[in-house]
Amino acid sequence: MKSVEELMAIKEKMKGNVVLRNEADGIRVVVGMATCGISAGARPVLNAFVEAVNDLDLAGKVTVTQTGCIGICQFEPVVEVFEEGKEKVTYVNMTAEKARRVAEEHLRDGKPVVDYTINNTSL
Repeated sequence: MKSVEELMAIKEKMKGNVVLRNEADGIRVVVGMATCGISAGARPVLNAFVEAVNDLDLAGKVTVTQTGCIGICQFEPVVEVFEEGKEKVTYVNMTAEKARRVAEEHLRDGKPVVDYTINNTSL
């Protein structure tokens, strides 16, 4: 980095990733990022949610954040979706591809992807 202008350009480029981690009214997506989650592939899942929320223009409506252990390590990567006035939805065995589908169908369209939830008996 050689100038303030270069620093400001980097800041603008990364702004979309940082904005998602601020609190927003509406939906909160929490990705389990303890050792068990990270080793099971939670980092690409977190990144996929951040990218999808940006791509789908949901930054003002959806907050993507991380937490430590959620407590169901055998189902990692685990993602919890919180919406005010609704029951929490827990997604398990997530991948980046599944995250994109959840972003489109649940976060944007309001329809949880039941196939990926902990309540699904086919797991």
